[in-house]
Amino acid sequence: MLRKLSLAVAVSCASNAMVWAAEAPLSTRTDLVSVYQEAVDNNADLAAARAQYGAQKEVVPQARAGLLPNLSGGAETASVRTSIDQPSAIANRSAHSYQATLAQPLFRADRWFQYQAAKDVNEQAALQLSATEQNLILQSAESYFNVLRSQDNLASTKAEEAAFKRQLDQSNERFDVGLSDKTDVLQSQASYDTARANRIVAQRQVDDAFEALITLTNRQYNSIQGIVHTLPILPPAPNDAKAWVDTAAKQNLNLLASNYAVSSAEQTLKQRKAGHLPTLDAVAKYEKGDNDALGFSNPSAFGTPYHGNVEQSTVGLQLNIPIYSGGLTSSQVRQSYAQLDQSEQQRESLRRQIVENTRNLHRAVNTDVEQVQARRQSIISNQSAVEATEIGYQVGTRNIVDVLDAQRQLYTSVRNYNNTRYDYILDNLRLKQAAGTLNPGDLQDLTRYLKADYNPDKDFLPPDLAKAAEEQLKARP
Repeated sequence: MLRKLSLAVAVSCASNAMVWAAEAPLSTRTDLVSVYQEAVDNNADLAAARAQYGAQKEVVPQARAGLLPNLSGGAETASVRTSIDQPSAIANRSAHSYQATLAQPLFRADRWFQYQAAKDVNEQAALQLSATEQNLILQSAESYFNVLRSQDNLASTKAEEAAFKRQLDQSNERFDVGLSDKTDVLQSQASYDTARANRIVAQRQVDDAFEALITLTNRQYNSIQGIVHTLPILPPAPNDAKAWVDTAAKQNLNLLASNYAVSSAEQTLKQRKAGHLPTLDAVAKYEKGDNDALGFSNPSAFGTPYHGNVEQSTVGLQLNIPIYSGGLTSSQVRQSYAQLDQSEQQRESLRRQIVENTRNLHRAVNTDVEQVQARRQSIISNQSAVEATEIGYQVGTRNIVDVLDAQRQLYTSVRNYNNTRYDYILDNLRLKQAAGTLNPGDLQDLTRYLKADYNPDKDFLPPDLAKAAEEQLKARP
């Protein structure tokens, strides 16, 4: 009796013989949005970015402080020893004083430009934090779908192992009855051993993928929901690379942050140039204490030197004109010119990278669309080839190597199909991130195509492939 090693049979054998160890009740299976929410709440990198922004935004009040009044107070106590030659006398007294000084900058161009630069730095930091938050959306999706990718890869590897085991059993049976030689058995054994080793590696990759998910969210997962094969595979909308590039030029968060970096450098250059300008402050000072501490003595006003308590108030303007500072200001101006040029060149480099990435990702999504369909058809064709090759082997027109190679190509096409499916999903998200439009709603849209009872051992392939392969095989002359 002819026994076909069809993909459906192999999948059934793998599912029955190797129950997925991570199988969990439907109520405990986590979906994509839940993983993202856990990442937002628990991701250490995002928490660090928020703390960094909290520190960076303090540059604004610090710079603004240089334009606001400055009030200071102090006290002094001292022992004063006075010696007079004629008549010879020595006096020792204690001196005490208190003072308060209020200074209000009236013209400080350097501090004003420093304040403007600080506001640009704050805007840059806010956009960088937003870019980190947006990147977490992509990281969550990548970690989530890498788990599904590794699970589907494990499922196909288990099915491949089951197929080679079945082929090995059949080779042994044929050898026992004299229908084949020992070479067929050894070839089948080698293929089975290789498939078994690949299955062990694939299992480790599943564990590694779950570990990455735990690192991202700081939460343990036993099972997650899978993506159905009815997910629409459509070109990007609009399917125009220039439109995506134009959107990226306006909305890419990293590019917008670089604009503020350039603006901050321009304001810093103005600040350095202002070091050549005069400064003007209004100063009010009040002092109270004994004259020994304040050093106040005006015989013309009091007739004789005065050694009692004194109060004095001063209000005035203080003008400072920088003349020469050893070349410090000129050096700082040259430095700022170089730093401005650096920030402009960095922005241009980033702009070019974003344009390149956006165009590449647009092409990638369109390629993924075509590949998914082509890979799907490849599975059908390879499944038909396996069954046709096995029929040829049974009747003597094909050898065991042909059968094993056909089966190997079949499962390679299965893995390529699933990899392309997940590449399509992630490339779409990466394209939106490059354009600056990626948001949590994109993950919510994907959850509509998640399957709570997804079982990788049964669902790693579209359910209609076996029928399509059978029809294709029958249609051939």
